[in-house]
Amino acid sequence: MKKTVDDAPGAGAAADTLKAEAPDGPDTPLLQVDDLHVEFKTRDGVARAVNGVSYSVDAGETLAVLGESGSGKSVTAQAIMGILDTPPGRIAGGRVLYRGEDLLTMGEEQRRSIRGRKISMIFQDALSALNPVFSVGWQLGEVFRVHQGMSKKDAKAKAVELMERVRIPAARERVNDYPHQFSGGMRQRIMIAMALALEPDLIIADEPTTALDVTVQAQIMDLLAELQREYRMGLILITHDLGVVADVADKIAVMYAGRIVETAPVHELYKNPAHPYTKGLLQSIPRLDQKGQELYAIKGLPPSLLRIPSGCAFNPRCPRAQEVCTTELPVLQPVTDADGADLPGRRSACHFWKETVRG
Repeated sequence: MKKTVDDAPGAGAAADTLKAEAPDGPDTPLLQVDDLHVEFKTRDGVARAVNGVSYSVDAGETLAVLGESGSGKSVTAQAIMGILDTPPGRIAGGRVLYRGEDLLTMGEEQRRSIRGRKISMIFQDALSALNPVFSVGWQLGEVFRVHQGMSKKDAKAKAVELMERVRIPAARERVNDYPHQFSGGMRQRIMIAMALALEPDLIIADEPTTALDVTVQAQIMDLLAELQREYRMGLILITHDLGVVADVADKIAVMYAGRIVETAPVHELYKNPAHPYTKGLLQSIPRLDQKGQELYAIKGLPPSLLRIPSGCAFNPRCPRAQEVCTTELPVLQPVTDADGADLPGRRSACHFWKETVRG
């Protein structure tokens, strides 16, 4: 399928939109997503995958986007990168601003010059993302041959350098190996190396530790954090695992059914969540002090994006749900302290966020 971006006009202001705010000072955010809507036409109807998502990322900052499968995390990332399959997908509204310029109104050539060079992506399944019939060195070198016109010899040397940078042992000897000859953790390091090749301003990491054991997960996250500090990149980390992002994220956006339901600085969210869904995700994390006890699980399943419930989409699974939750869509609103002052960066789309915080 042809991969393009539909720059159709907006679908109206979303009630649950958190407007991405510019950071202090005159600088423009590195990336600003504003009221983004994405939908997919299917035989059974229109699936509203993203419904008014807004957030921003600054240089050197890490935003973790959390939520269960199907919440719209990866679709948002694909819209930012301009790699939605169209049809059936289309961007129905919103803006994606890179350093103040709207990516959705750019021509394909201009968009391609930014993709990979300025904004890069690490995909969750390295084995599928890498071409099995070419060596990893050839695939890494292709970036330099295409974008910088390097010779094959120089591109191969850069590939070795990148492999060494992401700590792949014996890189010079393994540069001619094929993807299947590497372990899952090593393949993921190759994907990171590929994303870093042109030293982009922003990297989107989509479930970068999927299917890796806990030790390798920690190594991959430590590597990403180290490289981010070195290059001062912005990082959007997409995951369903709150345990993965605790030590690396600066702020968190929690998504459910295509909407952001809570945002907060990372430590504030872990300390005192302001949405029942976030609270359920945190309670689902296994704890060492609860050995032998039954693991907590959020009841029910995420809704079909073809038939999102009225009111708050989480209401069929929410232990705090009341009648208002089934009729009125909660907007993202500031979370305040005991004196009524807004807490910086804290928003919740819940009618009963105060009870959740106190509870």
